[in-house]
Amino acid sequence: MQLILPEWIAPVAPGPDVLTGHAIAVDGELIHALLPAQEALARFPDARRLELPGHLVVPGLVNLHTHAAMALMRGIADDVHLEDWLREHIWPREARFVTPDFVGDGVLLAAHEMLTGGITCCNDMYFYPEAAARAYQAAGMRAVLGLPVLDFPTPYASDGDAYLQAGLAARDAFKHAALLCWMIAPHAPYTVGDATFGKIVTFARQLDLPIQTHLQETRNELQTSLAEHGESPLARLDRLGATGPGFVAIHAVHLAPGDRERLATQGCSVVHCPTSNMKLASGIAPVVDLLAHGVNGALGTDGAASNNRLDLFSEMRLASLLAKVATGDAAALPAAEALRMATINGARALSLDDRIGSITPGKEADLIAVDIGELADAPVYDPVSHLVHVASRERVTDVWVRGERIVNDRRLTTVDITALAGRVGLWQQKLQ
Repeated sequence: MQLILPEWIAPVAPGPDVLTGHAIAVDGELIHALLPAQEALARFPDARRLELPGHLVVPGLVNLHTHAAMALMRGIADDVHLEDWLREHIWPREARFVTPDFVGDGVLLAAHEMLTGGITCCNDMYFYPEAAARAYQAAGMRAVLGLPVLDFPTPYASDGDAYLQAGLAARDAFKHAALLCWMIAPHAPYTVGDATFGKIVTFARQLDLPIQTHLQETRNELQTSLAEHGESPLARLDRLGATGPGFVAIHAVHLAPGDRERLATQGCSVVHCPTSNMKLASGIAPVVDLLAHGVNGALGTDGAASNNRLDLFSEMRLASLLAKVATGDAAALPAAEALRMATINGARALSLDDRIGSITPGKEADLIAVDIGELADAPVYDPVSHLVHVASRERVTDVWVRGERIVNDRRLTTVDITALAGRVGLWQQKLQ
């Protein structure tokens, strides 16, 4: 048994937003109890204690959308429109350089960045998911791996059928891994045709696999679909049977009439990626409206090639600020809601909310400790507001995944940083 005794706890659960004078008792992989500190010390006198004055402990953050291996392409094509960014800069480099080794090193680099920044779980979408799975296991990070599907060839696969076969083989090889889950991840409605989506829906239903896809990220994507199909991309996917409680719509910046109702009625989730959408000039997703319609909204960073940070602290703050600007309402998306989007809402989108996303007895102990007690941040009136609007990922000091403390005093203990830095340098020489 270990007792974590911070100054504040934000459980992200029914009840007070913040607890003071409380302790978290962790027994093995699970949260055993959340109780007043003095009671915890009396009940568990032999437990290992970690006292964290000036710290706020919150659930581990959930990054609901990233292309982790693209951390190796960070900053490689800035200030470019999305279509040009993909066709002229990203896809050509992927065709030349993306291999299992590229993915393994890129995921380790991203996992180091995410874990030391308080992200304990991510929803990844990229090629060679088996290489990503090995890297996440090595780092000790929880991940949901998307099985990529496209209707055009890449070095990874030749057509839709080949993508599905390769992805499902990877899932079969790692389906018993404790920290890994799986989704089917068609890239987007404009790169995957109806026939392939039909097969995706069949596999998803047979194997109980959720579906995630980029959706209506740009105005051009929506307009092209309306012109070619007479309906929005979401309406098309809804007609094909792809939507439902396990459907994750990535971006959803530009919605057509009826799309909000479809998302809500079908119990879908939407990933808001504010930094990436700003950087690529895609627009501001209508998250306040979606949340008001009952749609589950969570936060993602997208890949480091279009962000350029895998930083959910930045995303929480930007999501809150953009919501206020977009609606003209200073009360829109308060800090507590931004934190829910970065924790329990992301867990819910991945059907993991019975395991992670809140500090609740019986759940797995995915936790982070954030130092908000430094003089530069003083005074602290509302710790959750402080977390979102004052703190940065650099203030994360300790991280637990499934009860294991893998970031200890700001140092990730699972990755050989020197060896990884050397491999990243070699990739930089090739990619530039």
